[in-house]
Amino acid sequence: MSATEDKKNFESIWDDLTEGNPAEDQTPRPQMSIGGGDKITMELPIMAIKDMVIYPSTFFPLVISHAQTIHLIDDVVSGSRTFAFVAIKPSVGPVSRPDGHLDEIDDTSNGVSESPDVISGIVSIEPEIKPTDLYEYGCRVEIVKMIKFLEDNVRLLLQGMERVKIEGIVERTPYLKAKISVAKETMEQTPELEALMHTASNLFMNIISQLPHLPIEELRLSMMNINSPLTMCYFIASNMNFPIEEKQKILEIDSIKDKLERMIRLLNREVEVLQISGRIQSEVKEEVTKVQREHILREQMRIIQRELGEDDPMKSEVNKLRSQLAEAKLSAEAKKAAEDELNRLSRIHPSSAEYSVSRTYLDWLINLPWNISTEDNLDIDRAAKILDEDHYGLEKVKERILEYLAVRKLKQDMKGPILCFVGPPGVGKTSLGKSIARALGRKFVRFSLGGIRDEAEIRGHRRTYVGALPGRIIQWLRKGGSKNPVFMLDEIDKIGVDFRGDPSSALLEVLDPEQNNSFSDHYLEVSFDLSAVMFITTANIIDTILPALRDRMEVLELPGYIAEEKLKIAQDHLILKQLKEHGLEANELKFEPELIHKIIKDYTREAGVRNLEREIATVCRKVAKHKASQGLYVAFNPPSADNIEDFLGPVKYFSEIAARVPEQGVATGMVWTPIGGDIVFVESTKMKGNNNLILTGHLGDVMKESARAALTFIRSKSKKFKIPEISFKDYDIHIHVPAGAIPKDGPSAGITIAISLISLFINKRVKNNIAMTGEITLSGKILPVGGIKEKVIAARRAGLDTIILPKHNQKDLKEIPEHIRQGLRFELIDTIEDAVKIAIL
Repeated sequence: MSATEDKKNFESIWDDLTEGNPAEDQTPRPQMSIGGGDKITMELPIMAIKDMVIYPSTFFPLVISHAQTIHLIDDVVSGSRTFAFVAIKPSVGPVSRPDGHLDEIDDTSNGVSESPDVISGIVSIEPEIKPTDLYEYGCRVEIVKMIKFLEDNVRLLLQGMERVKIEGIVERTPYLKAKISVAKETMEQTPELEALMHTASNLFMNIISQLPHLPIEELRLSMMNINSPLTMCYFIASNMNFPIEEKQKILEIDSIKDKLERMIRLLNREVEVLQISGRIQSEVKEEVTKVQREHILREQMRIIQRELGEDDPMKSEVNKLRSQLAEAKLSAEAKKAAEDELNRLSRIHPSSAEYSVSRTYLDWLINLPWNISTEDNLDIDRAAKILDEDHYGLEKVKERILEYLAVRKLKQDMKGPILCFVGPPGVGKTSLGKSIARALGRKFVRFSLGGIRDEAEIRGHRRTYVGALPGRIIQWLRKGGSKNPVFMLDEIDKIGVDFRGDPSSALLEVLDPEQNNSFSDHYLEVSFDLSAVMFITTANIIDTILPALRDRMEVLELPGYIAEEKLKIAQDHLILKQLKEHGLEANELKFEPELIHKIIKDYTREAGVRNLEREIATVCRKVAKHKASQGLYVAFNPPSADNIEDFLGPVKYFSEIAARVPEQGVATGMVWTPIGGDIVFVESTKMKGNNNLILTGHLGDVMKESARAALTFIRSKSKKFKIPEISFKDYDIHIHVPAGAIPKDGPSAGITIAISLISLFINKRVKNNIAMTGEITLSGKILPVGGIKEKVIAARRAGLDTIILPKHNQKDLKEIPEHIRQGLRFELIDTIEDAVKIAIL
């Protein structure tokens, strides 16, 4: 587009500026004389602008009302009618405007700029603006027309002439004046340049076609009439709302080809932004249209139903909820909350997201067993029979349940007990809970706490969260359909803790009989009475349970089983269960006692009976396979103690006790583990060396300290035990505990280590039928230890008949059932000297 055509386009803007105003100034415009040479220089006033870059070959109107700037314009009009426009760098703070206010910085960085009718906020250099705040390149402009309305208001029509560069400041007052040079752009006419022009033109047309508020046809015609690549570049840049830094960069680039390449990158970015914006608007419009359509259809359906005399579905649902609420036996607090929520629901449109939230909340309130309970069967004889049918042994637990029934029979409003079954895996803790529920005639619900780390799993989420639900306690009570079930909280010792809270702390209210009559779930926000629930928790280890939580529970320990008990459990329960599950009759497969005992001894090593049941199931599967394929009476050799390896494979476990003979430096100890008791061997030997103590077998720090204490005691009493001093000075002592892959720790092996060392030094053997446990002190005292019941059971299981215990552990023997103690000899000692007399041959 030529400068003449461009000027015509701005005449309409100028007419708007001058309409109804004094006549324009017709002062003749003198032509500037610019010196010749390769570098054209001149001295011109500088007008500093903010957030705007002016390009050559463009026209723009301007309103001036600042006295200092008007003085600059008066001087320019009386002279060459030209001055330099230079942009202020964005890093400079707000500048005083002509009207005294702070200049506002436009933060819009994308899109096409709209040509304003009046451009304001343009100021001359103020004293606070330094020359270093200006860009180096600007544009020389010429005043085409000027009108003065009042002494303090001047309107101008300006034309950009050419790109200039500030060479140096020559004056600072009354306004900035600088020496400038004309900075001509460089251009090499090539096919690539024509391609860049074509690309830039298409991108610009694409952008303006997506912005209906712009004069699209006028801009399109202007673009069609532009032949100069430089003019096109400046035209597009002046009509795009690029960031000020990008506009200035386009002005500063010397090569027209580089200008167009940078312009195309900016235009591509604008096209991408417009596409994303269009997609977002389309999605929003579709969603709005969908909601409007649903609303219209619902209103039409409501009108049709009204004309047909049918009930409004929304009203029908609210009325149905009201009738359910009237029938439900809610507490007074819950009923008030439900009525308030129902009234709120009746005012919410079904299409609203709040409707489903409110509806779900009412469902939970109405369907909870607020006053629904089962009647306890208080027949003590019947309960005892059921407990005996389901479980062998466990007399202490059974006695506690029968005591509860007896008290309930005498006092109807008794609160439910909080029991904690502690014992190794496979001893029947979970199944015992089911038997208790059957004996009482109550519903049974079970919730595993293993791995729970979020407090909301117990107390629920507040309804402000999306997808909120009550906690597991309330959920399982609803599934159980009763307010007084037997509620088993399994694996309470395996609760975790993280940033979402501590579930153990949340259970404090649940498992406290003094508080759980008003349990508050975050979702319900009303109290629920848990006092009638019989809570039973299970754990393998009690030490990991929160002390405050442990204090709220009555702990009942379930010890492991000995071989005789496992035999009885297999005969009475496990075999019958597996025969039924595998489709076999009792006369088709018989397990003789010798066979069961061999499976227990050679194929299992556990405190419970879980692995024993698996091995029995394996035998049943193989028999079932033979029956299904060939029939039981065709070349079938039933399982027995002699051929059990044909069914279960090679023997898995060997008895070290059976293979052991009395040896020098080898003693048998008893240990406690989370899965029950076990036995270990402590082996000692000596070799030529420098009085070093070597400890192996994956020992913990406490066990290592016990070994050092035992050795120190023996050295201090060497004369008493008739041990030569040379045995310590010229030898290294090596203590090893076999099964080196298994970590071992604790003080209870102190007596075993001491007996092993004494046997080594005095060259006498330790009896192989004796097991021992106890902590040793430097004075030779034997201190009491824990886990006596589990340790004694392990010794009995291993076939040992004599057990050495600290004297202060005598009280723990009362906790061991009589049938386990039968055949065992207990030696209670105070000092290591007593143990030496009993254990060493």
